[in-house]
Amino acid sequence: MTDRQNISLTLTKDEALVLFDFLGRFNQTDHKDIFEDQSEQKTLWILEGQLEKQLVEPFKPGYNDIIKEARNKIRDEE
Repeated sequence: MTDRQNISLTLTKDEALVLFDFLGRFNQTDHKDIFEDQSEQKTLWILEGQLEKQLVEPFKPGYNDIIKEARNKIRDEE
């Protein structure tokens, strides 16, 4: 039997939104050449699913504006 231990990560809402948006796009295309093992790809799918369970913003009208604002808050000043 596998001993499954959980860990917790803390992200701001903006960080979670940006990561979710990125993973959604990333997971829709084939990246077999960058994965060393299928478990890496599966882990990204799991992470996207966990974020999807926590976030309501991606399903709201005006999501494009919401993600744009989140990116602006995180982005380094130039």
